Amino acid sequence: MTIAQKKLITMAHGAGGSQMGRLIKDTILANLGGSASLPEVEIALEELDDSAAVGGVVFSTDSYVVKPLFFPGGDIGSLAVAGTVNDISMVGADAAAISCALMLEEGFPIEELERILKSMSETSKLAGVPVVTGDTKVVERGALDGMFINTSGIGFGGESLQKNIDVVKEYREFEENWIKDSNVRDGDTIIVSGTMGDHGVTILSTREGYGFESEVQSDIYPLNKMISSALEEGGIVAMKDPTRGGLANTLNEWSEKSKVGILIREEHIPLTEGVVSACEMLGIDPLAIGNEGKVTIAVVREKAEDVLESLCKTDPGKKAAIIGEARSDIRGVVMETVMGGKRIVDMPAGDPVPRIC
Repeated sequence: MTIAQKKLITMAHGAGGSQMGRLIKDTILANLGGSASLPEVEIALEELDDSAAVGGVVFSTDSYVVKPLFFPGGDIGSLAVAGTVNDISMVGADAAAISCALMLEEGFPIEELERILKSMSETSKLAGVPVVTGDTKVVERGALDGMFINTSGIGFGGESLQKNIDVVKEYREFEENWIKDSNVRDGDTIIVSGTMGDHGVTILSTREGYGFESEVQSDIYPLNKMISSALEEGGIVAMKDPTRGGLANTLNEWSEKSKVGILIREEHIPLTEGVVSACEMLGIDPLAIGNEGKVTIAVVREKAEDVLESLCKTDPGKKAAIIGEARSDIRGVVMETVMGGKRIVDMPAGDPVPRIC
């Protein structure tokens, strides 16, 4: 077989969306799957949620290869800590601790490393989640773009999660012990915690020099405390941080896993003027651009306003909004446009901005 005949990894395979989904399902799960049959596994690899759960312990891991390393609103260090804390939080768990593995390129400036580590420390303290273990590797010059980081985290279900589940059961049948992508049902309200596309546009603009970084900055933020408060209100059935592939990818995953349609309204989706301007100039869809400090929530309709109010009381949730609902009478994800029509919101092939995290 020649090189031209071989199937090769492309950048799209790591950008979220349908191509990454096919790689995970056809190649990774085909070789590493099978944990769903084990009785102690509560959220299995095959479910492709943001975290796994084994014997009451929630576990998540992520690697960060963002380019550039520093950008308005954050850097690779704050991104790594917040990203892993948020993944633990998405299933309703309280993040307890994280690990940090550094992959450094020969010649990387110690001064920049210290700047990144201080950023990690500040974000860790903001979240109230300590870094408790780690690893350091150095590779030869030219093997990396300076440095990569891997962070893993563990968490546990707490009182707020159980209170949330008890409230859900007041309004409909609910047999799950965790918040999962497959829990969305007809009538559930869809909420986003703030403006979409900020992180991806910031990375693209900083990398390419478009100048939009003066109008918008990354939304990196650990969301665990905000989410804990929302769980106290109760009624939440699904949560996901719309990172690679953005809101479009998140909603399509929910629709596919939960087997229910989702209707959203364009006029209710919060966007900054800088993101709108950048997307119009570059011809990209803001719904397909990744975020790093936002959460998408599905909640039983009776508790939607209470959860929204809870989000709006926090710094990262000040611009939270109800954007739609789950609907059994439609297929996939559909958006009512500001012009009064409707369009299908497809799962993107990949995030239009590569290496945003």
